[in-house]
Amino acid sequence: MSGIYIHIPFCRKKCAYCDFYSVGEGFGTERFTQILIHELELRKNYLETINNSIETIYLGGGTPSLLIIDEVEQILSSIKRTFPVVQNAEVTMEVNPDDLSREYLFSLRKKGVNRLSIGIQSFSDTDLTFLGRRHNAQSAIESVKMAQDAGFDNISIDLIYGIPSSSNEIWEENLKTAFSLNIQHLSCYHLTIEPLTALYRKWQKGTVNPISEEQSVAQFNILCEMAAKHEFEHYEVSNLCKPKYESKHNSAYWKGIPYLGLGPSAHSYNSVSRCWNPASISVWAEAIEKGISPAETEILTEKDMLNEYLMVSLRTAWGIDCYEIEEKFGVKNSIRIKEIAKKYIENSSMLFNGSRISINPSHFFVSDSIILDFIEE
Repeated sequence: MSGIYIHIPFCRKKCAYCDFYSVGEGFGTERFTQILIHELELRKNYLETINNSIETIYLGGGTPSLLIIDEVEQILSSIKRTFPVVQNAEVTMEVNPDDLSREYLFSLRKKGVNRLSIGIQSFSDTDLTFLGRRHNAQSAIESVKMAQDAGFDNISIDLIYGIPSSSNEIWEENLKTAFSLNIQHLSCYHLTIEPLTALYRKWQKGTVNPISEEQSVAQFNILCEMAAKHEFEHYEVSNLCKPKYESKHNSAYWKGIPYLGLGPSAHSYNSVSRCWNPASISVWAEAIEKGISPAETEILTEKDMLNEYLMVSLRTAWGIDCYEIEEKFGVKNSIRIKEIAKKYIENSSMLFNGSRISINPSHFFVSDSIILDFIEE
């Protein structure tokens, strides 16, 4: 099976911390939708080397909820005309609380969207102001309840911790509110100060300082403890869910399943190569309107494939399979990886179960430093 990712780049306002590619609404969502459908036709053979049935569709951004219902329908209908989409495919759409109405949510459900990822980030008005979000805490809560009333029973919300304006107590209250809403999935990210963002400029001026590592770890531990109490599985560094509610689309990334990415700045992978579109809506649009795919391509070497496998798989609770490494990348690599893993298994930061090696979820916060140890130079 494969997946399709659609990058909807429009935002009414750029959040202070965000470094994803986005633009204002001047380009026009109607024109964007038609060009996107043209790109789908141009690149439909990218997944031809594999069984290209589509199991997941993901509309991300940016702010996909700035699309009107007709545009969402056109995109989904075009995908279904172009590819064999399996019955009950997971169709996720990222939405912002302040874009939602009961009518819009009911219409999304009717058009085939069956999973929502709501960009809440915090249930604290102080945090939301600091982050530059457009909604407030009350509208965040109401957005989840409206989605449930519209029939959505697979809802994920995004939360951010490690916010300088916040505290351990506010973070704990955020999680209490989230779990009280009976959601199925949580994506929790530690705030990072990315170059070229408004937050980065404030940091350079000395008006914002990151929280201490000690406080970051404390907030991560609060997340782990509360998630376990509410029977959420911590299945990836930043993702937690009720049993059987993992994001199928994102899990496919971590399992190395091919996908086609459409829209400016979107990436694609077909097990042989990686492609990426330019992070420019004008460059992207001009090429497609001429009948040319603007995507750049990199053919992956065996070392690239191994490092990619290690980087994405070790972010997950299921980890890496030594037999699979041996089969795909040879005995030498399998032995090397087992040797590296020994010290981490001995100090309990990694787990060994049969042929599988994984990072202990309690050590996910320091997963980057562990994963780097496995990467082949």
